[in-house]
Amino acid sequence: MISRPPTPEAVRRGRRRRRRRSRRRTVAVLPSVLTLANLLCGFFAIFVASRPRGTELIWDWSPLTLAAVLIFVGMVFDGLDGRVARLTRSTSDLGEQLDSMADMVTFGAAPALIAVGLAGVETPFVSEMGDDYFNRAAVLAAGVYVLCAALRLARFNVQLSAAAKDDHLTFMGLPSPGAAGTVASLVLLHEDFVAEFARGHPTTRFAAVGMVAVMLLAAFAMVSRLPYAHLVQRYMRGRARVEYVARIVAVGMLLAITPQGALALAFVAYALSAPVQWLWRQIPPNRKAAAAETETGSTIESPTAATADPDQ
Repeated sequence: MISRPPTPEAVRRGRRRRRRRSRRRTVAVLPSVLTLANLLCGFFAIFVASRPRGTELIWDWSPLTLAAVLIFVGMVFDGLDGRVARLTRSTSDLGEQLDSMADMVTFGAAPALIAVGLAGVETPFVSEMGDDYFNRAAVLAAGVYVLCAALRLARFNVQLSAAAKDDHLTFMGLPSPGAAGTVASLVLLHEDFVAEFARGHPTTRFAAVGMVAVMLLAAFAMVSRLPYAHLVQRYMRGRARVEYVARIVAVGMLLAITPQGALALAFVAYALSAPVQWLWRQIPPNRKAAAAETETGSTIESPTAATADPDQ
C-alpha cells in the first residue's frame, strides 16, 4: 500500500503545532518563577512568624510585621504570574495547580500562623504551658481557617475551569488573597500602632480575641456563597476617562500617608462589602417605596394646586 505524501496544508499545521509547543515550553518559565516566588514568600512568612517576638530584624520590625509584609509581597507575585501567563499565552493546567499550591501556603497557612502569633498562643493540647480554653480555641480557629482556605481554592479551580473568562467578574466567597490581606493588614496595624504602648496592658487580651474572631469570620466568608466583586476585572480593565484615572491616583496618594491604616481599611471594607450588600437586600423596600411616593406626591401636588385656580 502506497502512502500518500502529506498535503502542504497538513505540513503547515504540523509546523504551527510544533512552534506553539516550543513557545509554551520556553515562555512558561516566567509565570512559574513568579508563582514559586509567591510560594517562597509564604514559606518565609511562616518561618519569620515562628521566631520569638524579641528577635532583632531589619528596620526594627517585629517578626509578625515582616511576616505580614511577606504575605503582601506574595500577593504581588500572585497577581503578576497570572497576568504574565495570559500575556504570553502560556496558561496551562499545571500552572493553575501550582498557583493553588502556592496560594495555600501564602494565603492559607501563613495568615493563620501570624494570627495565632499575635494572639500569643502557646502550645495547647500537647503541653501544660498555656493549655487553657482560649489557646485551644485559637489553635482550632487557625485550623478552621486553613481548611476553609483549602476548600475555597479547590472550589475556585472547579469554577474557573467551568466558567467563561467574560463571566469572571465576581468571586463566590471571599478570595483567599482578600482573607489573607484582611488578617495581615490588621496584624500590621496592631504591630505599628498598638503593640508598643499596649504590651502587657489588659487591652492586649482584647486584641488577641479580636484577631481570632477576624480570622474565623474571614474563614467562613471564604466558603460562603456571597458574591465578591473582582476589582481588577470590573474597575481596572479597559479604557476610562482621564478624570477617573486621576481620582484613583489621588486616592492612592492620600492612602499612602498611613499605609498600615489604609491597607486595613481597604481589606476590611472589601471583606465586609458582600455581607453588607446581602443585609441591604434583605431589608424590605417598604420604607424606600413610601419615601419615593412621598417625594413624587409632593412634586405632583404643587403644579396641580397651581392649575386648580387660574386667577392666582
